[in-house]
Formats: sequence, C-alpha cells, structure tokens
Amino acid sequence: MPLTHRCRGRESPPRPSCRCHGRGARRPSGRPRRRRRRVPARPRRPAAGPGDAALTAGTAIAEPDSGPGGIYARLADLGREPVRFREEVRSRMPTPEEADRLGLTAGTPVVLVCRTAYTADGHAVEVNEMTLDASAYVLEYEFDAR
Repeated sequence: MPLTHRCRGRESPPRPSCRCHGRGARRPSGRPRRRRRRVPARPRRPAAGPGDAALTAGTAIAEPDSGPGGIYARLADLGREPVRFREEVRSRMPTPEEADRLGLTAGTPVVLVCRTAYTADGHAVEVNEMTLDASAYVLEYEFDAR
C-alpha cells in the first residue's frame, strides 16, 4: 500500500514534551512540524519533529512539503547534514485519544519511536517523535557487533 503524507499546514503547534533521550541529549530549539502519514483510508503514524528554529526559519524545512529528499536533504543544503541518528523505541497500549486518532481496534498497542538526528559536531538538528499502530509496522534494525 502506498504511503502518503498529510501536513497540517504551516502553523507551528506546541512542542511535544519529549520523553525520549532524557539522558543529556542536546535537543534542537523550535516548534514541531506535525504530520500524519496515511495508508489509504486509515491514519497510521502521527509524527512531530521539531527543528532548530534559528536554522530552519524561512527555509523549505518549515514548509509542509520540504522538497525532494525531505528535510535531511534541506539540512545538508544548509551545511547541517545529519550523520548520526539515535532511536528510542517503546511500546504500550494507546491512550483513548491515540486509539481514536489512529483508528485502532480494541487491544491494538502502539509503538513509540523517538529519533534524534545529529550533525558531525554533535548538534541535534531534529527530534522526531512518532506513534505507530503496532499492527501496521515491522521495525527492523541491522547493526554491527562493535
């Protein structure tokens, strides 16, 4: 099934409270770009990804469609290319609001993913908090032992 993007325009919703990376990560300032990804006829993945307000103001990153390659390509255009990512993954049962927003059936858990993108100098340029319908995603990771 094709995945489409729906953005809520240019308004800047309040920053979500970041429950991830609470161990001293330098988080970017600014307000999130909120979007909801959809598989036809069903919402799947609300996401909020705050960007560095001073860096992204007036750029395509602040637009609902940031262009080819997405915001990581735009950050690279600005000389702030992400070179390292950190993800924290948790699962739990959804709140009533999340179940309604995602159209979940009773008993379906959600997966919370918090991804932080860092530049070569360790500056966090994006924190993306996602709430996933656990019945619609497979999270697959591959990494070296060292």
